[in-house]
Amino acid sequence: MGSISSETIRSEFGVRLSRVGFAWRQQIDIEFKQRGGLTASKWRPLFMLGRLGDGVRQKDLAAALSIEGPSLVRLLDDLETHRLIERRADLGDRRAKTIHLTPEGWDAYRSLKEITGKFAAHFLDGISDEEFQICIGVLDRIEARLNSANEAEAA
Repeated sequence: MGSISSETIRSEFGVRLSRVGFAWRQQIDIEFKQRGGLTASKWRPLFMLGRLGDGVRQKDLAAALSIEGPSLVRLLDDLETHRLIERRADLGDRRAKTIHLTPEGWDAYRSLKEITGKFAAHFLDGISDEEFQICIGVLDRIEARLNSANEAEAA
């Protein structure tokens, strides 16, 4: 890469990041469909709920998933119909709802964690911890700048 310009490398970064993210989700979708019929619209909110913990507010889950509130409501309706989550009134704010995984939802989350762990082990094999630390550090810095820009724009 020594002869490639800094400008080219930087413009290519976003393209590659987008392609890798899309391919990553696509492969996970295939794996989940084969193992349990979970589509991205179901596994992504379930996985995020499991990571964030019980009692997450709908608006916080929407932000974590980078989707709009109305889109999340439809997803949650579907998950609730399948008895994977339940919505409760927020004790601190009756206008807000909190989302809770049901026992079936926690089972699904544990299954998702197992699948993603095996998936990551396969596709990330041969990449050192040091390389991951550098990559995560770079992504964290970019995310912080993007969040700052979004906050400034919203203000």
